[in-house]
Amino acid sequence: MTHSASHPTIEGLYSLFSGATDRPTVTAISPTEMPEPYRSLLVHSHHMTVTVEQFYGQSVHVRVLDTRINGNDYARKILLSLANDGRVVQFGIVHIDLSILADSVRNEIVAGQTPLGRVLIEHDVLRYIEPAGYIRVQPCRQMCDWFGISEAQTTYGRLGVIFTDGKPTIEVLEILAPIPIIV
Repeated sequence: MTHSASHPTIEGLYSLFSGATDRPTVTAISPTEMPEPYRSLLVHSHHMTVTVEQFYGQSVHVRVLDTRINGNDYARKILLSLANDGRVVQFGIVHIDLSILADSVRNEIVAGQTPLGRVLIEHDVLRYIEPAGYIRVQPCRQMCDWFGISEAQTTYGRLGVIFTDGKPTIEVLEILAPIPIIV
């Protein structure tokens, strides 16, 4: 991987896509600064695919917005949307060292038809997710359009590293669509 797999950054992940116009304004925060329900959705070491599906009570589909591949160095920007109504509930960027993964896993990831978390789970890839930071997000215009909101509303996200078979394999940025905050 071209970036430190144990310390992914917003800058590093966005730099994988030249000319990106969809970068939000972010501020690093501690997990305790994050309000519910975001804290429950982001402050853990589980796959976001599973967490989001449990929260919304339905499966999600992946839509690949952009990809970059150079040998075994693979990156993509994605949206996760709800199966029932198509509402976008998450934006993400992943950066993957494909050389660490089995051919069947690699092929399914690159095909872009199944959310990453589900691919790893279905292929029984031994994995551990290590959160590397939490962020408060002011979505850009493009993100507002994806999330179906007319103006920027504060939301939250996380950076993390997914280890497979004990090796740092995947850097992730996961930003949730705005959710009404429980008071």
